[in-house]
Amino acid sequence: MDGTEIITRRKLSQEVLDRLIAAIQSNEFPPGAKLPSERDLMARFGVGRPAIREAVQALNQMGLARIAHGERSRIILPTPNGVIDQISAAMVQLLAVNPRGLDDLKQARVMCEVGLARIAATEPTPAGLERLRVTLAASEAAIGKREAFVAADMAFHEAIAEMSGNALIAAFSAGMLAWLTRFRRGMVSVRGADRLTISEHQRIYSAIAAGKPDDAAQAMTEHLTRANALYAALTRRGPDADAELGPRRPPRTRRQ
Repeated sequence: MDGTEIITRRKLSQEVLDRLIAAIQSNEFPPGAKLPSERDLMARFGVGRPAIREAVQALNQMGLARIAHGERSRIILPTPNGVIDQISAAMVQLLAVNPRGLDDLKQARVMCEVGLARIAATEPTPAGLERLRVTLAASEAAIGKREAFVAADMAFHEAIAEMSGNALIAAFSAGMLAWLTRFRRGMVSVRGADRLTISEHQRIYSAIAAGKPDDAAQAMTEHLTRANALYAALTRRGPDADAELGPRRPPRTRRQ
């Protein structure tokens, strides 16, 4: 090193954003508080209106402020679900352009949900078990109805995540489900798959209700592995294929 220090020029709006974030973190602008007017912020930081507007817009995109038409921006308290919502659009785009994106996401989901099933079975709560029973009943009622069945399927997995008591991981799990469903919706309604999914859910539920973490983890592993394998097979055939579980049967020949 020759002792040279490189000075990097930064946009004024980025400098303003950094200072606003510091003010929020120091509780100068607590959740619920309104930011000063554009004019006051311009005077405080010695910059023009465009830099202020860009910085406030960035706060909004980060989920730290809410912009209301005709009013000053208000600071909001970030929530796990809000943070996941903020990155959802970028995640969907990443999955669309990254060849390994879906495989990586499915692997992450298995790692996450197997652990969540184990946690749920460690100390199952009456409220959590009741919610699982409700989702199972909803799945039964939705057999053959694609949109309703997908919603019930997601609700079952979200209920298990919420039984962990960890709001952050529950939000992340829900986010992964939403991202996967965005790409798998056309593959969900497959002849015979609805009842198989319900059967696997019931097995997971029984292990959780019995307080058997290892069994719950195993049941979840087999469920997600089977679902991923089916999805891969359907993807190869195409979403409009007349897909069935297991190998295709040869066509029947008419009797003469």
